[in-house]
Amino acid sequence: MVGTTRPAGRGRGGSGDGFEVMVRGTGHGRRLGAQGRGAIAAGLARGDSLASIARFLGVAVSTVSREVAAGGGRQAYDPQARHAQARAARARPKARVLDSNDQLRALVVQGLRQRWSPQQISRRLAADHPERDDLRVSHETIYQSLYVQGRGTLRAELGRHYRLRTGRSRRVPRSALAGPLASRPWLADARISTRPAQVADRAVPGHWEGDLVMGAGNRTAMITLVERTTRLVLIAPLLTDHTATTVATVLETMIKGLPRSMARSLTWDQGGEMAQVARFRTATNLEVYFGVSGVSRTGEIFVSLLIR
Repeated sequence: MVGTTRPAGRGRGGSGDGFEVMVRGTGHGRRLGAQGRGAIAAGLARGDSLASIARFLGVAVSTVSREVAAGGGRQAYDPQARHAQARAARARPKARVLDSNDQLRALVVQGLRQRWSPQQISRRLAADHPERDDLRVSHETIYQSLYVQGRGTLRAELGRHYRLRTGRSRRVPRSALAGPLASRPWLADARISTRPAQVADRAVPGHWEGDLVMGAGNRTAMITLVERTTRLVLIAPLLTDHTATTVATVLETMIKGLPRSMARSLTWDQGGEMAQVARFRTATNLEVYFGVSGVSRTGEIFVSLLIR
């Protein structure tokens, strides 16, 4: 049986269009949950417009329209049956959104060719197409398609047009020029493959990604640290030089200024500026990991925005 909402009254959190605001959340993101579907059924039973129902739920009219259509229309809509159907559909493997939506994929590729970051593309799509849920994509989905899924299917499509936001056709990490592992003993037992899972999934704050950013002609330099979960950014200039000793000293100062709960690990490039990592570990009690392909993606995007 579908419960109906009573007309809103003063002091009851009522909305201005006859609904009592009793649905705290409609589901995950823009996905409707059981409460949201119940509210849709109640609105349909009263003869409310789809626009009015959408305003109440705080979603696009197209979301409600698709939901009602999927449930058989106004007269046949059953929220319980529709919710069970939706849950079953979510459990089935789906085509990746950027593989199944050609228009969305083309817009993402266009943004990348203009050297926009995945975050900028995601926000721009939402702003340019507010009523088109099918043209929404999270920045994490773009990252996945660029660097993970199918060995980077989206990146492969960009081909010769693809550029990192620094303007190079591909990133050439300092690690590729630093010589064999024997000449870089500080990398031993600190590869990124040994990094705990909680660092990768960004569930716990306190894990940082660092980079040494060089100025024009390598005359100036600075250290950037980006916290993976909160995106907190720390920047420190290197006023004299960028030797391993100076980098370690400045990094110690940066990390020691943080609460212990915000200083758990650091991921860095394999460049020689971290040759004093043993000293840094001892001074800060911080775990350090070295990536195998240059600066990590979080740091890379931040640095590119910084120098744009």
